Amino acid sequence: MSDLHVNGTQSTPQIHGDWQAGILAMQGDSYPENSFEFFTTVISWIEDFLTQKTEPLTLELGLIYMNTSSVKAMMDIFDLLEEAHNKGRAVRVDWLYDPQNERVRELAEEFREDYTFPFLITAHA
Repeated sequence: MSDLHVNGTQSTPQIHGDWQAGILAMQGDSYPENSFEFFTTVISWIEDFLTQKTEPLTLELGLIYMNTSSVKAMMDIFDLLEEAHNKGRAVRVDWLYDPQNERVRELAEEFREDYTFPFLITAHA
């Protein structure tokens, strides 16, 4: 498998998956017209990583806004990480947010409550 590159747009996040480093980073807004279609490639990349590699996987998020369907897609991604974690895989989420955007922090905290893998929420300057 290889790295994943998705250029961000006004309504979709920039995504970079580093296959060797085990890092998947997403930054920006997420309100695509079809979230299911948009995130299919991302979910497939994560599934491939978790089945083909044994190294840890870190999801680095710098999301600013997510519509309802993007939240659902993110839940699907987190469910994959939770399943891997429950099988002993090292997975984690590092969610960076703007301290001026409390709504994003609250959303990240709501997500964190539902999962047992390491889930860090950090304000960035």
